[in-house]
This record gives sequence, C-alpha cells and structure tokens, in this order.
Amino acid sequence: MDINDLRSAFTLVSFLIFMGILVWAWSKRNKANFDEAARLPFNED
Repeated sequence: MDINDLRSAFTLVSFLIFMGILVWAWSKRNKANFDEAARLPFNED
C-alpha cells in the first residue's frame, strides 16, 4: 500500500461522509427541526 492508495481511500471516505451529511440535511425527518431553527431569529422574547 503506497501513498496513492491512502489518498484514494481518504477521498472515498470523505465523499461518503459528505453524502451522508447531504442525506441527513435533506431528510424529511429533520424538516420540522430545521424549520423551527429557521424561525428562531424572528421569535420575540
């Protein structure tokens, strides 16, 4: 295993993590939480 194999593995792992974050951010299960967080600046105390 040389340095190029490690670079390829790191790139693949980084891409999979990125795709996981995208799936998490766009999942319908989190929509209510994100909508609530988006309204926080407009809430009056």
